[in-house]
Amino acid sequence: MFVDSHCHLDRLDLTPYGGDLDAALEAARDRGVRRFLAISTSLEGAPNLAGIARRHDDVDISVGLHPLHEVAQEPDSEAIQACADRYGAVAIGETGLDFHYDSVPRETQRQRFVAHLRASRELELPVVIHTREARDETLALIREHVDPKVGGVLHCFTEDLEMAREALRLGFYISLSGIVTFASAEALRGVARQVPLDRLLIETDSPFLAPVPHRGHPNEPRWVVEVAECIAHERGITVDEVAMQTRANFYRLFPGCAPEGKADNPFV
Repeated sequence: MFVDSHCHLDRLDLTPYGGDLDAALEAARDRGVRRFLAISTSLEGAPNLAGIARRHDDVDISVGLHPLHEVAQEPDSEAIQACADRYGAVAIGETGLDFHYDSVPRETQRQRFVAHLRASRELELPVVIHTREARDETLALIREHVDPKVGGVLHCFTEDLEMAREALRLGFYISLSGIVTFASAEALRGVARQVPLDRLLIETDSPFLAPVPHRGHPNEPRWVVEVAECIAHERGITVDEVAMQTRANFYRLFPGCAPEGKADNPFV
């Protein structure tokens, strides 16, 4: 059984399914995908994601504000915590730093990231981090603010093995997306071979970054299987081994996603 540890279910292209999210999720289940973590990019989107989770026992949600999402007023840590509590989030994020673009000033991104990290620490919820061209600052803020016993994940990882190893040392997991299947991603496949299997997650980041052989199409949760197949090939192990271990890793990092945890959650 596979887990899509990072997907944007509120942003999928549902045209192939007649606009029906249920059908898209069922297509993923038909391929063995049995859990979905729907990732928030804005606090305003949390109610919609919570509604999806209420309708589907195998969907959980995060709460956060993407580093490049523009808002009129920046949320403080307390606002993020309140949103997470209200909607039964199992994680904080996605958050982080993205210095490739300048739509949100870097200092604003830093302050926003710290607010999320403080919320993560206060609620003892793992943090989902987006980082691009901000390696040193991302790691520095993790060291300063994250409880290693709670930790988090560097999602859609595209950095080098050195950064991966430092993140692992800080209690983080590394999540690989469809990028690992791209012809240009040989260095990332090297990371896939080297990171301990018990610290890896797999994701689609759908509707973005569709893996080979689906490039050029909007991504879907069902294609997390292709990510697992690539990792299995690179490591010389079976796809079942990748599926089982990444699923175990997912529940270890996100204990609120365990079926018993969701059953006890009055918000979902």
